Amino acid sequence: MEKGEAMGKKREKRRIVLVPLTLHGHLTPILQLGKALSLKGFSITVFQGQFNRVNTSSPHYSGFQFLDVTGSLPESELMRLSPVEFLMKQNKMSEANFKTSIGQLLVQQGNDIACIIYDEFMSFCGATAEEYKLPSFIFTAASATHKACQVFLSKLNAKKFLMEMEDPGVQDTVVEALHPIRYKDLPTSGFGPLESFLESCRVVNKRTGSGIILNTASCLESSSLSWMQRELGIPMYALGPLHALAKAVKSSLLEEDRGCLEWLNKQKPRSVIYISLGSLGSMEIKDVLEMASGLYNSNQPFLWVIRPGSIVGSEIESLPEEVNKKVSERGYIVEWAPQNEVLGHPAVGGFWSHCGWNSILESIEEGVPFICRPFQGEQKLNAMYLESVWRIGIQLGGEVERGKVERAVKRLIVDKEGANMRRRALDLKEMIKASVRIGGSSYNAFDELVKYLKAGTEEAEPHV
Repeated sequence: MEKGEAMGKKREKRRIVLVPLTLHGHLTPILQLGKALSLKGFSITVFQGQFNRVNTSSPHYSGFQFLDVTGSLPESELMRLSPVEFLMKQNKMSEANFKTSIGQLLVQQGNDIACIIYDEFMSFCGATAEEYKLPSFIFTAASATHKACQVFLSKLNAKKFLMEMEDPGVQDTVVEALHPIRYKDLPTSGFGPLESFLESCRVVNKRTGSGIILNTASCLESSSLSWMQRELGIPMYALGPLHALAKAVKSSLLEEDRGCLEWLNKQKPRSVIYISLGSLGSMEIKDVLEMASGLYNSNQPFLWVIRPGSIVGSEIESLPEEVNKKVSERGYIVEWAPQNEVLGHPAVGGFWSHCGWNSILESIEEGVPFICRPFQGEQKLNAMYLESVWRIGIQLGGEVERGKVERAVKRLIVDKEGANMRRRALDLKEMIKASVRIGGSSYNAFDELVKYLKAGTEEAEPHV
């Protein structure tokens, strides 16, 4: 009887603790997961850091509890350190404080924590979950293919890898078991010293969680998911796109300018190129001039997101007269757009993107093909997949030059090549929509996760 009562209490646990990495692209999808789980009857507690803080009064997060990660680093440290150095320092500073916070939460909530779901780069959470014998799940905001590359990189020696990469033949060699990824496609740039980055990959890929939750669909990345399942031997829950799973959640933490939707209403179907380089990307003023000229010369209307501070040494209000003239005649500039609605608008025919994973999922779900202008590691890998695997993207590499910009826009919006890409993008759209419907792979993966969490002690079957 006592055992039965204990089991019953275990099954009643309904609080889920979310620990995001407080960068826009990581925070948004884990909050969408939280919303989807709250609709299944779970209480959600979110630990947030000192920047990119959520508007806790928003009705989208009604019922969520928000707590601070004591001792988390300010945004100034992110600017000062390389990404990998920032993450290592964040993990070191946060572990003891987080352990104390979870202990207090367990007391306050009557031991009612079903699990901790933490961003893969907040690895300090794993030790706390083990200490309190709580189930924990690692959340991956990037693609499954990026995660698979991390697993592969975690096994490499930095010095040997750098020496081998000096050989162009090695650079072009396909990585065994990760076809069609070549060694030069592996996402190693932009994170800091390679030795430190590979060490972070080893930390991230320790098999400490009850499973890995991925914001992807198996129809997009089945081979990467299968390979990881074999390598890591823990359950994989591919339950994306999360913005489709939690439609009611506002996906942006930045203020959106909805006036652009009225402008889009006046444009011809599939004629507009939408340009957004993410929440962190920046441009030199000379590149802005070349982009504006190329966009103008393409004779296609364009909707361009230019955030304050995203042009090095300039502001939106002080754009050169040449840019303002071209924009006023053919384009529309916003500081931030309601991206899901823009991509779903019938006037939009293409997306010029930095190739962040959230943007890719949002665009594929609307059947919109890409011009790819990635900045660093993961984005470059995503761009390669868009162009070479899914064949719904055109890569625009090298210097930004108006002639190249004009040709890329015409290829995507006007030419037969772009029409073929759009047709393939629409095929992927249907596959994605099928995956989140009842009986689809993402729907089933989410259902398996919910069953595991509600059962408490039962083992979940690996789900890919």
